[in-house]
Amino acid sequence: MAALAVLPVFLDLAGKRAVLAGGTAAAAWKAELLAAAGARVDVYAPGAELSDEMRDLFVRGAAAGSLRHHDRPWDEASLRGAAVAVLDCEGEGEAQAFACAAREAGVPWNVVDKPRFCAFSFGSVVNRSPVVVGISTAGAAPILGQAVRRRIETLLPPSLSAWGRIAAKLRAEVMARLAPGLARRAFWERFADAAFTRRSHGEDGETEMRAFVGELAHDASPSGRVTLVGAGPGNAELLTLAAVRALQGADVILFDDLVSDDVLELARREAKRMLVGKRGGRESCRQEDINAMMVRFATAGRNVVRLKSGDVAVFGRAGEEIAELERHGIPVSIVPGITAASAMAAAFGLSLTHRDHASELRFVTGHSRHGVLPENVDWPRLAGPGATTIFYMGGRMAGRIAERLAAEGMAADMPVAVAANLTRPDETRRAGRLGDLARIVAEVGVDRPVLIGVGRVFEASVEAAEREPVAKVG
Repeated sequence: MAALAVLPVFLDLAGKRAVLAGGTAAAAWKAELLAAAGARVDVYAPGAELSDEMRDLFVRGAAAGSLRHHDRPWDEASLRGAAVAVLDCEGEGEAQAFACAAREAGVPWNVVDKPRFCAFSFGSVVNRSPVVVGISTAGAAPILGQAVRRRIETLLPPSLSAWGRIAAKLRAEVMARLAPGLARRAFWERFADAAFTRRSHGEDGETEMRAFVGELAHDASPSGRVTLVGAGPGNAELLTLAAVRALQGADVILFDDLVSDDVLELARREAKRMLVGKRGGRESCRQEDINAMMVRFATAGRNVVRLKSGDVAVFGRAGEEIAELERHGIPVSIVPGITAASAMAAAFGLSLTHRDHASELRFVTGHSRHGVLPENVDWPRLAGPGATTIFYMGGRMAGRIAERLAAEGMAADMPVAVAANLTRPDETRRAGRLGDLARIVAEVGVDRPVLIGVGRVFEASVEAAEREPVAKVG
């Protein structure tokens, strides 16, 4: 494990005495926090020094624990027997005295906003109790800690509190009826899936989970499952929350070689990761072998994630995989991802279906399974006006695509756009005319994952490139 700036520790304060010295607004927040953890909070502060926030807290009371006001300053005797002690003050002299007195009394202490005089710090808290997340920056950047808290709060649904309470009720039964290993883990993984994907909870959720405990106790060999997950165009920030949850619950991840390392970093550390990428012009893993691996791992009770670049339903051969899994009776679900065409529109800052230029949007594969220009598409229609066409995997066929569209009547000055490695640090973009498509793609590089856009929606990008060629590089 890498070095830790601080050790995250969670204290059980239920029914224990906590000392809060000071009557400020900041002290009121700390008093409420300690009481929420179930502590009996003794507040030491002269009545004349109580802030409005502290007075309001005494009037309304705390959600848990208790609050008691002592109308006098703290002293050494007030710290004895406390589980924790907290002070809010202005001067460093009082902070130093408080730290010395708490150390002498054997009580962990904190002085608000004075890390030099603290034995522990609070950090930011995400409250989904009994699920509690603490965040610390070791005092270096509290605002950053708050930003991290906000990000985590978006990932944890409020209903997680109810599911946490159900877990507490079921834990003893799970430990008693299910053997350690796969059976227990299968239960808790299904439980976690329900906690993050279902809005309903309470008695219905508890009844369902109890029934599942019974199923596993009767048959200790849990069945595996497969989730087809869209990894998006590359940038991990563009993953869906459902995709992140799937990655963090996986036993095995079969991923394409276009999936970025940043995306894989979000996966469960213990998951087995296997590269099964298929790329034109390179040695590739056969689709039949990928299907067989999914079946083998799922049949062995593993939770398998088939991780594909972009969206699984767009040129990802998901149909073949789903059919094979269903043939073996293996449960399969799909988590969609952002397809490359959407990333391309964002990169060029435009709408693929701008009402003034396109009433139709087409996604077309740039080559057939035999590595040549696909003939099972309606080329005359593709060459027609009023549409935007996005060619996937068309880098090596760029010249032939341009020739075929021109042969079907498309004008040589039709705007085109080319992008490679979208959303990644080495993203490259070009814009030009249909007659120059082969040259543009050659400049970008045919060995990279290339996307080709054709249509009037790219006119502004082309005009900008023609005015200032340097601006063509993304």
